[in-house]
Amino acid sequence: MNMLEHEKQIFEYEKTLQQLKEQNKQNTIWSDDEISKLEQKLEELRRKTYNKLSSLERIAICRHPERPKALDYIKNVFDVFEEIHGDRLYREDHAIITGFAKIGEQKFVVVAQEKGSDTESRLYRNFGMPYPEGYRKAMRVMRLAEKFQLPVVTLIDTPGAFPGLEAEERGQGWAIAQNLIDMARLKTPIIALLIGEGCSGGALGIGVSDEILMLEHAYYSVISPEGCASILWKESSAKDLAAQALKLHPEDLLELHIIDEMIKEPLGGAHYDPKEVYSKVREILVRRVKPLLDKQEDQLIEERYQKYRKIGKFIERSPSE
Repeated sequence: MNMLEHEKQIFEYEKTLQQLKEQNKQNTIWSDDEISKLEQKLEELRRKTYNKLSSLERIAICRHPERPKALDYIKNVFDVFEEIHGDRLYREDHAIITGFAKIGEQKFVVVAQEKGSDTESRLYRNFGMPYPEGYRKAMRVMRLAEKFQLPVVTLIDTPGAFPGLEAEERGQGWAIAQNLIDMARLKTPIIALLIGEGCSGGALGIGVSDEILMLEHAYYSVISPEGCASILWKESSAKDLAAQALKLHPEDLLELHIIDEMIKEPLGGAHYDPKEVYSKVREILVRRVKPLLDKQEDQLIEERYQKYRKIGKFIERSPSE
């Protein structure tokens, strides 16, 4: 498993403990009780380390190469998935996966951003950075969900929409803006789940929803800490300060009434026990969608509008103050 900077001491302790156990097989030096105490100390070290993580350390967990990606959730959370391809305008965008899915008897339409899990798949998926045709494909499939009265689940995990010239030439900003308008008016329930990075308009382009759920070490922000530091402080070394200022973790966003629920991850991150995370996500999606399905279309759209209307606060002051 790839080791993060804050995990060095844990990995060294684990390596030493494993060596002691191997030596004990050849020549018993340590008693079972002593080994058990060392294992307890290792567990205490894990808890101490993961309970005092900085913002940047949590972002490192969010970006861990072994962290479950959208395809992993699709394969392990849903019982059935049938993919839908193409935006019917230009081409297939592999950074966004769409299709029909089922959990038990409950049907869904899934729209997911996929980063890839190795070099080949990351290149194929454009590192999870969608082109305009990806957002148009997402909207085409969400309109199908509306037509067949199916709830939509979006899995968000992107460092941002692709910023290249060809994307701008094909209307990247327009495609995202159109999605914001159309998702706000969609006459079917929408649940957004942040499984990793939720950066800028690239995330918001499939993020307008009735419920916003978020894994513990995911983050949701207008910009990455590195980008924020380079703009506001003119140096990337200020990224830790930027990460704290952006309030991008689920605890902050719950307090600000931006998201609706945080899903706890195993100690150290979702990659340490993916099955536990898949089980939680499956249960929460089924639980969260039921009340939404009971609502009338007008009520659903009005509550969605009010949800976003209430986000953000400002203070008015007279010129003399």
